[in-house]
Amino acid sequence: MRRAIMATKFPPAPKVGMVSLGCPKALVDSERILTKLRADGYAMSPDYAGADVVLVNTCGFLDSAKEESLEAIGEAIAENGRVIVTGCMGNEAELIRARFPDVLAVTGAHQYEAVVNAVHEAAPPVPNAFVDLVPEGGLKLTPRHYSYLKISEGCNHRCAFCIIPSLRGDLVSRRVDAVLREAEKLVQAGTKELLVISQDTSAYGVDTRHETREWRGRQVRAHMTDLAEALGELGVWTRLHYVYPYPHVDQVIPLMAEGKLTPYLDIPFQHAAPSVLKAMKRPANEAKVLERIRSWRAICPDIAIRSTFVVGFPGETEADFQYLLDWLEEAQLDRVGAFRFEPVEGAAANALPNAVPEEVKEERYARIMEATARISAAKLQAKIGRTLPVIIDEVGEADEDGSIGATARSEADAPEIDGNVFLRDVQAAHPALAPGDIIDVTIEDADEHDLYGVPVDPLHKGA
Repeated sequence: MRRAIMATKFPPAPKVGMVSLGCPKALVDSERILTKLRADGYAMSPDYAGADVVLVNTCGFLDSAKEESLEAIGEAIAENGRVIVTGCMGNEAELIRARFPDVLAVTGAHQYEAVVNAVHEAAPPVPNAFVDLVPEGGLKLTPRHYSYLKISEGCNHRCAFCIIPSLRGDLVSRRVDAVLREAEKLVQAGTKELLVISQDTSAYGVDTRHETREWRGRQVRAHMTDLAEALGELGVWTRLHYVYPYPHVDQVIPLMAEGKLTPYLDIPFQHAAPSVLKAMKRPANEAKVLERIRSWRAICPDIAIRSTFVVGFPGETEADFQYLLDWLEEAQLDRVGAFRFEPVEGAAANALPNAVPEEVKEERYARIMEATARISAAKLQAKIGRTLPVIIDEVGEADEDGSIGATARSEADAPEIDGNVFLRDVQAAHPALAPGDIIDVTIEDADEHDLYGVPVDPLHKGA
């Protein structure tokens, strides 16, 4: 007997808009939230007008970041009216509701279930057996070829200028097998570069007493070195961020020299003067760090070290600042960012005496940026004539003569925070070049932050 198959008409899926602010860790939170919502049958809206509800994932680390978050909430309220707030400013719900009484809900950082439930209440999901499957590895807000891999939440440090523990709690490490399975899925979905992030990557697994889990038929320990070695087996660039210089960091340098890890370390030094480090409640071992940097470069000459520094911290003298400049001259870090000290509500540093005047902060900020730009320019000039592997981020449109430009990054460059490698004469050599391709490039020129070069061989792509 022939049976008629009736088409079932489902109402349209509710749409969610997302504004994600702050650091890459918050971006990962946003991806997880959207992945869960997509699995629940929600569609994503690229603008306010098409959204049934808008999520604003806030940053609350600095007062300036809080103000940016409040502005984003206000814009979403004005443009859409149905707004749910989550993220690091979620612990200041009273402030948010006082300024924006119409917000539908306020949840805190990495409270995934709470924010998803708030979306369900604001715009109930529509049952739909034919909803598209969530992409392998989850919904991504970053380009397909690189992905952030968060390995833990929170932090056990109590730095005087930081309120992260009050926002995100103490260290909570993810299971090592769960991290590795996520990494595998991301690679299978097209990721060519994994960016390992946390508040303190070097402390990974401390809270679980470095428990072991099975992965690929063997036991892997929840420890930074074991995790790094396992990730190195996946055959993609693997970049380590937020690495505190604990002694065991020395063990990952040979993995970089062997090509298993990207030769790159992001270390939050923050300062070098012992008195300032003590006031910041950070370890004052700047001399030993210089020795270790020299040993790292002896093992892996191409290692790129990036860091950030705070100038104008309460009590910082001119002698302290000059000490920092001298230390930077000796350390010769590859990538450096600097910030003027900014009081953060709830931070212990706010109560310290001898605040540095704003005009002095500005003057010191200008000096450190000038010094680090000069160091960067010299280090990049030394790369002229070398052939380096680069990963393609963007491919431009052809101009009148058919020439196509492309933007790439070397192993020394993390996306969005470091420099670029700008490619010339692409169309003749690589007509099918696409984001995520890893190719060899001859460096022809450099400036303070970026490199310029041409592809070496149209048929050869790096590993």
